[in-house]
Amino acid sequence: MNKKSNTSPPFNFEKAMEELEGIVLQMESGDFELEESIKQFERGVALTKLCQVALSKAEQKVQQLSLDPENNSVELIDFELPTTDAASE
Repeated sequence: MNKKSNTSPPFNFEKAMEELEGIVLQMESGDFELEESIKQFERGVALTKLCQVALSKAEQKVQQLSLDPENNSVELIDFELPTTDAASE
């Protein structure tokens, strides 16, 4: 029996965010007619949900990696973005 592969390519967070940003820019500039705006809005909502799921999974993975093996508690660590000299000017 010959089975077709129904697997989709792995989700790429960065590409999804780029696509979402493009949709937002086009919608803000009024490039779409009404029907296309609705389709693009639906696509944007779907991308947003996919990105939220990916971020939630990443957060869970960070929590698992931060698990203190001695007492099985999670030590949450605040991450700070590095500052650059250009940002302080």
